[in-house]
Amino acid sequence: MSSDLQWLLLRSNSSFIVKRVVEGPVFNKEPGNLRNLNSFKFSGLANPKTIDVAATPAGITITTRKPNASPNAVAPASAKTVIRPRSGGRRALGVAASVAKKGYRPDLRTAALARVSALAAAQKEPKASPPKKTRGKKAKST
Repeated sequence: MSSDLQWLLLRSNSSFIVKRVVEGPVFNKEPGNLRNLNSFKFSGLANPKTIDVAATPAGITITTRKPNASPNAVAPASAKTVIRPRSGGRRALGVAASVAKKGYRPDLRTAALARVSALAAAQKEPKASPPKKTRGKKAKST
């Protein structure tokens, strides 16, 4: 089935569609949708080549669909790259950009970089806050 026909069937009838505001944008929660917008460009179900960026306990997982995979193959058709949380932000962005540099959906490069950087910032351990300094009369008395 062509990807255009799949999109015509999925664009208004999908369990992943989220409509919050009547006249506002239509969002989509499907896997492989980097911007969470209900559009053909970002659709993870209708496009034959998709990039999925997800947070896992092991780190950030970037999953791509192999171009020559059979439509019946689901698990063997995907290639996964795991970025450990302590490997740093530059490595995470480099891995995300390398997928697009190889010619695999270069139009999704900025969306993939934005998703990876947001997940890397969320997984970063917060710094311990310094002790509060006493001010005013309490500071003068000690």
